[in-house]
Amino acid sequence: MSEREFDVIVYGASGYTGKLVADYIEKEYGNNDSLKWALAGRNKDKLLNIRRELNLNSSLSILEVDSNDQASLDVMTSSAKCILTTVGPYQLYGSSLVESCAKNGTDYVDLTGEPGWMYEMINAHKETAEKSGARIVFSCGFDSIPFDLGVYFIQQAVQSKFGKPAQHVRGRVKAMNGEFSGGTIASLGATMATLKEKPELIKVLANPFSLTEGFEGPAQLDDSKVLLDEKLDMWVAPFVMAPINTKNIHRSNALLDFKYGKDFCYDEMMIGGKGEEGKQIADAMTSANPMGGDNVPQPGEGPSKESREQGNYDVLFFADIDGETVEARVTGDMDPGYGSTSKMITESAICLVQDCPNLKGGIYTPAPAMGEKLIKRLIDKAGLTFDIV
Repeated sequence: MSEREFDVIVYGASGYTGKLVADYIEKEYGNNDSLKWALAGRNKDKLLNIRRELNLNSSLSILEVDSNDQASLDVMTSSAKCILTTVGPYQLYGSSLVESCAKNGTDYVDLTGEPGWMYEMINAHKETAEKSGARIVFSCGFDSIPFDLGVYFIQQAVQSKFGKPAQHVRGRVKAMNGEFSGGTIASLGATMATLKEKPELIKVLANPFSLTEGFEGPAQLDDSKVLLDEKLDMWVAPFVMAPINTKNIHRSNALLDFKYGKDFCYDEMMIGGKGEEGKQIADAMTSANPMGGDNVPQPGEGPSKESREQGNYDVLFFADIDGETVEARVTGDMDPGYGSTSKMITESAICLVQDCPNLKGGIYTPAPAMGEKLIKRLIDKAGLTFDIV
């Protein structure tokens, strides 16, 4: 694969998030001759406009690729070490691309939060990817990097201190300021439509271990209703991304040869606060629909630069072990759905290409694929922090 023309191709570069990715690469790596990259999408004129608008090098290659044209996908994947795709919903536009990457030994990163589709892709293409050497890594954005790597990070600290992993980790979203992406909202709609055609996927969505390829762990805490976190003495509310993050974290544990243990439990919720006021806030969080309303962004749309830069998130992790609690904190310096996500997926792609020469082919989540290497990149480049409190 070392002879390929490009290190990274940004597929979907004319879309809102793809444009942010291209802008980030130009600012961070534009003068770096060690990274060869290109833009790809189905509309060449839009890509040319993006190249001009972002003041990208006029020699930057542009590939015209249609997700419905397998031949054009194969040309793209055969010319790159890694495809970074922002073209979602992935269950509508991503299946043929995963197939092409797996077949051609090409690395792949995306932003999917679609566990039913991930389940199908694992079953369909895992063996092919293992044979070809393709490293396919799902969920390299806000779902699920801060959570997946947050659990990995705190378990590393627990293992170092206690010589064993924590059986239970609690993820608690302390603050999240910013919008969900239009792609995330569209993915939810596509999932609902898919369930009508494939009702068997309902079991996949309901099972926290549906991505662990047959392993079934212990019963998990019900994090679908408001409850009092007695160890924090705070009321907590269901978090809308918990269903996908939880599945990815359990898959990571399985891919890490159960580094967290086969009895590992994880739950993820939003913090309301203490006392009666905290309960009222938690109840209000539960009744609100962060993906509803008339003003939600459409796919390809997003907030202003000012709004992205004013956004942030703060996630806490608590590992309970031997009567003690270890606390970790992960923060991001921009809104989760766009600003931070575009940086996370970019660093994931570059990490795969530049930092992971010994990673075997297969279908991964971020933690077992890149672990400490990606954490370091995110801290150094992408505005995230990982700390033991």
